[in-house]
Amino acid sequence: MTTPISCPSCSKKLLWTKEFPFKPFCCERCKLIDLGDWASEKHAIAGEPAFLTDKQQFSEE
Repeated sequence: MTTPISCPSCSKKLLWTKEFPFKPFCCERCKLIDLGDWASEKHAIAGEPAFLTDKQQFSEE
């Protein structure tokens, strides 16, 4: 079974198949572009900060 999808990086149309190696991306380049965006913090998941700076810790008291 194949399902048509769009690459999240470049929006190129492709078919989702079991043997497709770069899911959900169309190619390795788009996969690496997305990884770079996460590494440079262009993408982030909202949440509480993992570590507070000294200023943040003491200003709340």
